[in-house]
Amino acid sequence: MKVAVWGTGNVGRPAIRAVLNHAQLELVGVIVSSEAKVGRDAGELAGVAPVGLKATLDYDAVLAQGLDAMIYTASADIRPDEALADLLTCLRAGCNVVSTSFYDFLHPALAPRESMDKVEAACQEGKASLFVSGIDPGWAMDIMPVFGSGMVSGITQIRCQEIFNYALYDAPDIVRYVIGFGQPMEELPLMLHSEVLLKIWEPMVRLVAQGVNVELDEVTTQVERRPLEKSVDVKGMGTFEKGGQGAFRFEVMGMKNGKPLIVAEHITRIDASCAPDWPYPPNEGGCHRVLISGDPDLEITVHGHDHHDSGAAAGGNATAANRVVNAIPAVCGAAPGVVSPWDLPAITGAAQIKC
Repeated sequence: MKVAVWGTGNVGRPAIRAVLNHAQLELVGVIVSSEAKVGRDAGELAGVAPVGLKATLDYDAVLAQGLDAMIYTASADIRPDEALADLLTCLRAGCNVVSTSFYDFLHPALAPRESMDKVEAACQEGKASLFVSGIDPGWAMDIMPVFGSGMVSGITQIRCQEIFNYALYDAPDIVRYVIGFGQPMEELPLMLHSEVLLKIWEPMVRLVAQGVNVELDEVTTQVERRPLEKSVDVKGMGTFEKGGQGAFRFEVMGMKNGKPLIVAEHITRIDASCAPDWPYPPNEGGCHRVLISGDPDLEITVHGHDHHDSGAAAGGNATAANRVVNAIPAVCGAAPGVVSPWDLPAITGAAQIKC
């Protein structure tokens, strides 16, 4: 299968590596957005040996090769209209798309109608499919909790957590201006508005509910924030002043009979000393965790250690990339349209085994 990667950031780099290691996939294109990356070898951009494929800005030329799939990892957060246009171009060209970028299409039933109509029309025109895996990374918020639920009886709650120090996340502008670290406590940052939390995390809560065959009554949010008690200097990001936002904790709660049954929770700091009474990860930096209350109480904690990119988030980014890359054969075999994790067979690493 001929595939390309669009975007060479935190998820794009491991996506390139995953394609190069996949027994059924051939990397035939890498699309970048920076002139500085044009002409650079795809392997070099991904932190591995050169592979003889040069990065390009010309996505039309890449699509003209008759791709089976595009791995789209370019940001859609700060350029939603442009990203949607990219997506429609790929689908209309008959190219299946797997992505970590488009939160709107993680759970097709919740997608905004206007955008969904455009995407579905493009899928039908090109006879292509779209599969979006969520963030945090996606598998830790959909298949992992549902898998874990099969080992517990009398379940009263399924809680999916990310506990992370964002001083270790390589996205300085997002950390400061979207997530709001270091900003005045009087200003609620963009990401913590209820409508934004619901846009990004409600689909994952609903997917878990679907996976365990529960119809939720409603999905609500709750946010708690703490200020920095001292100024801190963060490498690559500068100074975060005392009194500015230093930590936050939010819950996106799927309610059933007045109780939170399925919860997506973030406990996030810019400095480890902030909010010392909140839970910490068992390892430096962060972790993803599923807590299932029942008999027994089950705790599943995961953390990836990446061999190529630095920083505590690199392992999680790599697992997110690997999931969508390994899903490509199944997505290519799906009926045209937007598919969710429950529309696909089990995604394994069979094509990644090195003997």
